[in-house]
Amino acid sequence: MRLFVPVHAELTTQQAADLLNVSRPYLISLIDEGKLPFRLVGTHRRVKMADLLAYKEIDDKRRAEALEELAAEAQKHGLGY
Repeated sequence: MRLFVPVHAELTTQQAADLLNVSRPYLISLIDEGKLPFRLVGTHRRVKMADLLAYKEIDDKRRAEALEELAAEAQKHGLGY
């Protein structure tokens, strides 16, 4: 199932965490570390969909590079991967 959401839409921290498939506390840590921009609506944090997608793209790239590196090391040591 595909979900279409405007890139200017704002998500709650729980919605953003669900989209990234991470816990809400982990998402809050990303916000607190300045890795993910947000704005306050009253006392509630909101994350723009565009910012979330940009973070996800960078994170996916980083994960793919790490996986490639691990696979290369496994092949180098004859671990059969």
